[in-house]
Amino acid sequence: MNFSAVDEYKKASKSAKLRYYMDISKGNSGHISSLDSILKKLDIVAEIPLGIKSIPLKKIIGTYFYTRSRDFAMNFLPLANEDSEFSTKWKAVYTHHINDGITDPIKIYEYMNEFYVMEGNKRVSVLKYVDAYAIEGEITRLVPKRDEMDLKNTIYYEFLDFNNSTGINAIWFTSEGSFPLLFKYLDEYNPKLTLFSNKYEHFLKNVYSPFRNIFYELGGDKLNITTGDALLEYIKIYGISEEFIERKRKLRVGKFLTELVILSKNNAVDIQTQPFDVHKKNVITSITNLVTTHKKLRVAFVFEKTIDTSGWSYVHNLGRMYAQKQLGSEIETFVIENFQNDGDSYERLSELCEEDYDIIFTTCSYYLNITLRAALKYDNIKFFNCSPVKAYRNVSTYFGRSHEPRFLMGLIAGTITKSNVIGYIDIYNETEIVTGINAFALGVKTVNPNAKVMISWLNETGDVNHSKELIQNLKSCGADLIMQNDLIALGKGSRDFGLYSLKYSEKEERWIPEVNYGLITWDWGEFYEKILRNIVNGSFKGIFSTESKRVSFWWGMDSGLVDIIYSKHNVPIQTQKLVDIMRELIIENRFHTFAGPVQDSFGEIRIKDGDIGNYEDMLYMDWFVDNVVGELPREEE
Repeated sequence: MNFSAVDEYKKASKSAKLRYYMDISKGNSGHISSLDSILKKLDIVAEIPLGIKSIPLKKIIGTYFYTRSRDFAMNFLPLANEDSEFSTKWKAVYTHHINDGITDPIKIYEYMNEFYVMEGNKRVSVLKYVDAYAIEGEITRLVPKRDEMDLKNTIYYEFLDFNNSTGINAIWFTSEGSFPLLFKYLDEYNPKLTLFSNKYEHFLKNVYSPFRNIFYELGGDKLNITTGDALLEYIKIYGISEEFIERKRKLRVGKFLTELVILSKNNAVDIQTQPFDVHKKNVITSITNLVTTHKKLRVAFVFEKTIDTSGWSYVHNLGRMYAQKQLGSEIETFVIENFQNDGDSYERLSELCEEDYDIIFTTCSYYLNITLRAALKYDNIKFFNCSPVKAYRNVSTYFGRSHEPRFLMGLIAGTITKSNVIGYIDIYNETEIVTGINAFALGVKTVNPNAKVMISWLNETGDVNHSKELIQNLKSCGADLIMQNDLIALGKGSRDFGLYSLKYSEKEERWIPEVNYGLITWDWGEFYEKILRNIVNGSFKGIFSTESKRVSFWWGMDSGLVDIIYSKHNVPIQTQKLVDIMRELIIENRFHTFAGPVQDSFGEIRIKDGDIGNYEDMLYMDWFVDNVVGELPREEE
C-alpha cells in the first residue's frame, strides 16, 4: 500500500468525523440515510429498471442497508478506524481510482430523485472525496404512491414526466409547476448540436453545468433554493442560449444573484396596500444616482398599444398627464406607444435605456421579465412594472385590487340575471385574473345562490372574432349576461365591455351586446404623482420598509385607484343601494371580499369561517369558487 493512500484516508476520515460530530451536536444522527429504513413506512407502487446511466454524486445521499450506513458520515466519507478492514478496502479503491480510474458501474436505487447505493459504497465515497461529478450506475427506480397533498411527491411525479421525456435527472426544483415550465422552454430550444446526440444532453453539459459552476462559485449553494430553481428564474429573464460561457456570464449571474437571495427568503415581498405619504424634500437626496440637480427627472411610460386604440394605455396616459401637471417643471414625461411584446422587445427596451431616462414605467405585466433584465444591466435607472405582485429587488411592481369592484359587479349581475347563467370572458394569466373571477362569483352568490358563472377564455386582447364566437357559445349555454374586458378603447362604439346583457340581431343573425350595466374604472394619477414626487424629493426609499425586500404596491378602492361605475337607469334602485353600502364597507376596510367560509368547485374549504384570504394567496389562486363553471387552461394551452 503506498503512503499517499494511507495519508488520504486519514484526511477523509478526519473530515468524516468533523462532519459527524457537527451533525450530532445539532441533534441529527450523524450517519447517511438508509433506504431500507425509509421503505418500511412507504407504499411503493412500481419498481422500474432504468439500465446504466450517469448519476451526479450530489444526488447520492445514502446506502440501501441500514448496517452499511453506519460506516459513513453525512458527507459519505469513512468513519472507520485507520487499522480496520474497511479502511484497507477504501484505500485500495482510492489507489485503483488514482492509477486506473473507477469505471465499473455501481448498483443503486433511485427514490424521489435521490440515490441509495446497493453495491459500490466505497467507490462512491472515494469519488465524493476527490470531488468528482458523477459515477456510472445500474439504476432501479422505486416509485411511491401518488399523494397530491404532499408537495415533494407532487414535484416528483412532475419530475418523472420530465425525466422520461428528456433523460435529465441532475435537476431538481422546490416548486410545483417548475418541471413542466422548464420542459416547455426546452421544447422550443433548438441549439446547433456538435458533441451531443440530442438537445437535452447539450443543455445539460453546455448550459446547466457551467451555470451551476458559477452559481456555486458565487455562493449560490448557501441559498435555500436549488440550482434548478436559480436557472429557471434566469431562463425566464434571459432565455436559453446555445451555450453558457462562464467567463462572459459571471458578471450577469453575480447581479442576478442579488435577486435570487431575495427569492430564497420567505415572505420577501413587502406588499404595500395603502397609499403612502408624500415626504418633504430632503436637503441631501437619498437617490443621487437617479436625480441630479442640473436637469429635470426624465420619466418614460411604455404602453403596449396606442392611446387611441387601447383603454389600458389610455387610462395610464391620463395618470401620466396628471402627474406631469402636479409636478410641473420638476419632471419631464415621455410616452412610448405600441411597444409590442415580441422577440425584439428587450432590444428595443435596451435602446430606450440608452436615452438618458431616470425612471421607466412599463405598464403591461407581459413586460416584467424584460424589465428585470434591463434593470439588472442599467442599474442607474429605476424601473416600475405594472403587474400584480411579483416584485424583484431591482424592479418594483404596482397594480390595483380590481377584485374589490369585481365583487360589486357580481352583486349587480346576481340580481339582474333571469337565466341564472352569467358568462365571463377574459384572458388567462396566473395572477389576478382568477382572483377577479372568484370575487365576481362571490358577489353573484351573495345575492343569488342559484346562479352560476361560466368561464370562457379569450385568445388575446382585441381578438374581436374570437370574442364574438365566445359570446355565441355562452348564450347557447343559457347565459343572459356577460362580464368582459373592463376598458373600452377611446372612440370605439362596441358594447362588449364591462357587464352587459344580450339581444338577438336579426340583421347579423347572432347574439350581440345590448345594455351595459357597469364597469371597473382605473385612476392612476395619484399613484404616479406620489411615486414621482417622493423620488423628486429624495425620499423614495422611505416608502420601503427595508431595502433588502422586494416591494409591490397593491392599492384598492380605498385609494381611488380602482372603482365601479354603473347605470343609474338600468340597475334596479334596491341593487344600487346595496352596491353603494358594500362599496363604502370595502373602502372603510370593514368588509373583505374573501371572507370565509369560501369553498372551491370540488367542495374543499379554501378559506375557513372567520378567516380572510391573505394577499399573496389571493393573487395566485389556482382554483375556482363553487359557483364557477369552467377550468383553468392547461400548460400546453
